[in-house]
Amino acid sequence: MTDILNKRRAGILLHITSLPGSGVVGDLGQEAYHFIRFLHDTGITVWQTLPLGTTHADLSPYQSLSAHAGNPELISVDWLCKQGWLRLSDIMTESKVASEFPKSYLLTKAFHGFLERANENDKRDFEQFCQAKALWLDDFALFMALRKEFQQQCWYDWPEYYKDRDPKALQEARRRLKADIDSTKFQQYVFFRQWLELKTYAGQQGVLLFGDIPIFVSYDSADVWANRDVFKLDDTGGMTVVAGVPPDYFSATGQRWGNPHFNWQSLKKTGFHWWIDRLQTQLELFDILRIDHFRGLEAAWEIPAYEDTAINGQWVKAPGKALLNAIKAALGDIPLVAEDLGIITPEVEELRDDFNLPGMKILQFAFGDDPHNPYLPSNYVTNCVAYTGTHDNDTTKGWADKLSAEEVDKIYDYLGRPQLSIQCALIHAALGSVANLAIIPMQDILELGSEHRMNTPGTITGNWLWRFNWDQVTPERSERLRHLVRLFNRQA
Repeated sequence: MTDILNKRRAGILLHITSLPGSGVVGDLGQEAYHFIRFLHDTGITVWQTLPLGTTHADLSPYQSLSAHAGNPELISVDWLCKQGWLRLSDIMTESKVASEFPKSYLLTKAFHGFLERANENDKRDFEQFCQAKALWLDDFALFMALRKEFQQQCWYDWPEYYKDRDPKALQEARRRLKADIDSTKFQQYVFFRQWLELKTYAGQQGVLLFGDIPIFVSYDSADVWANRDVFKLDDTGGMTVVAGVPPDYFSATGQRWGNPHFNWQSLKKTGFHWWIDRLQTQLELFDILRIDHFRGLEAAWEIPAYEDTAINGQWVKAPGKALLNAIKAALGDIPLVAEDLGIITPEVEELRDDFNLPGMKILQFAFGDDPHNPYLPSNYVTNCVAYTGTHDNDTTKGWADKLSAEEVDKIYDYLGRPQLSIQCALIHAALGSVANLAIIPMQDILELGSEHRMNTPGTITGNWLWRFNWDQVTPERSERLRHLVRLFNRQA
């Protein structure tokens, strides 16, 4: 546990896409800075987001096209205009405003403007960025250009010479698709520059950025296409087994995520450099990192690729200890949080505790008849992160609205706060617990119902779209939050 995690803190869980604004999704513009000021003013010192990667059509940040690249949809158009690289007067018409243009179109226009009008310092900075990130950026930019050429088809369905990365074919593609490749590199340059400016501002306001690393990567990604030896694939590049979890609280048939599993033998031979490189990128962006599905580093649920559900899988061991030792040797004692939810065995707990990683405690899982339930605050240790719920849970109000009268009585019997709504009582419980870090989803701060939840596991539509607006952040709510942060000694 690093010093960052060894202090009482309060945080809010809110993805960038959920910020207010005129665009299709929230972005890294002024609303992000406004949110950081809100955190600072209420004494909150941690902003937790979901993964920042480029998403597929389902918008899930846990199935991105790259383990390194940022999502261009999060780029602020206003920032590009301030740089002078995008002139809205060149594209706006009487019937169409900037927010109605696809972000990809605006970014392409901005790249042309950059080539024409950027100063020499910015152009040199762009070149240095491309050189510094070449390890992953070159493959990613080519991958995106080819994916565009083949109408967003998965790389497995590309012509053999591209699918199998024939050197001559790739050299020819780099020449032929240079404009698209350079445009993608420019988008990543802008994303990283905007994010790091935001991170600097957050640091000045005493706010730490808390990121999320999905343990698995998408099959249709630059990572798998360019690093087939890192994953369990057959001779053609196809998957024989896919990732997921067995039946649990969220789904009676389990969750079939469809990600490829890691070829741990191959990773061991290289000293786990692919994982270390991945973490280095995220450490540049965040102050704290969560490893999603941490239990997969001890053993992961492997499902035959032909199965439609996750029921008929099996647990297969993973070399988590060797991986974490390699990470520590390469990167030092970094601030990692273990997402230790689901079916957790003593072996998973031992792996977490051997590296002194804080686990997660979810209050929505806490109440029942078992006084030993690890999610009850009376069973917490200081080295953990307490949540009312996560992005995969219903909002706490939505969850509470579905409880029986008997279940509600049990919760109030434990919490002893019948004068408060259950969502407010759980916020009190999280902030008042001994956990060093307490995180509250923004929906719970705003006391919102089920229609405002971020994700429903096991479903593929209607997720990741929620956004708040500042009208919901009333002065009374802000003052109440500020009071609770002080009351429970979690202020900056």
